[in-house]
Amino acid sequence: MAAAQGHLSDGPDDADGEGTPSVFRQAVAGLQGVRLRPEIELDATPPPQRLAPYSYALEAAVVVDDEELADGRLILLHDPAGHDAWGGTFRMVTLVHAELEPEMAADPLLPEVCWSWLTGALEARRVPYAAISGTVTRAGSHYFGGLREREPSTRIEIRASWSPAVPPAGPGATGVPDTAAHLSAWCDLLCQIAGLPPGGAPEAGIVTLPQRRGPHSR
Repeated sequence: MAAAQGHLSDGPDDADGEGTPSVFRQAVAGLQGVRLRPEIELDATPPPQRLAPYSYALEAAVVVDDEELADGRLILLHDPAGHDAWGGTFRMVTLVHAELEPEMAADPLLPEVCWSWLTGALEARRVPYAAISGTVTRAGSHYFGGLREREPSTRIEIRASWSPAVPPAGPGATGVPDTAAHLSAWCDLLCQIAGLPPGGAPEAGIVTLPQRRGPHSR
């Protein structure tokens, strides 16, 4: 992935198309204005076309010493007519991947812990959200034949979606969710699953995955 380190570069999206709602353009602008940790490489990418009338997508990777430790995709959806399952007009959708150390992969509570990282990241940023749902999948690989020298590996995958809350109507209300805060929380999740300490320094009470290093790590 060719990406801009620490910030979001220009890329394909539905934000500037003819008839694009102003609230969607503002929501996308919020994503494009976020400054991130230098370990995060972030780029816009073609969004899905069938999930909502308007969509914007970005992909990210956590890279340390030229090694990719985690990667993911975040999609902003907008349906001006509203969506019953969303409880509103906006929805965030994500897919996150990371490889695990063997001892962490064997933890029976790993799925619950990884899911708590997502909700915890949103709550730590004080990002209001609703109707969250998703899955945590743990997949193991064993290698044979010409690949038999490779050590077994385990990969964690988080798929999730949630509805970003729109500020209540009133003086100065724009009807646009704080997408910048949602992106920042999502990047916190990426860094945590990659094994990086919060903010680049250890923090009491925070558990992260050990960084997976070696000739077969991603």
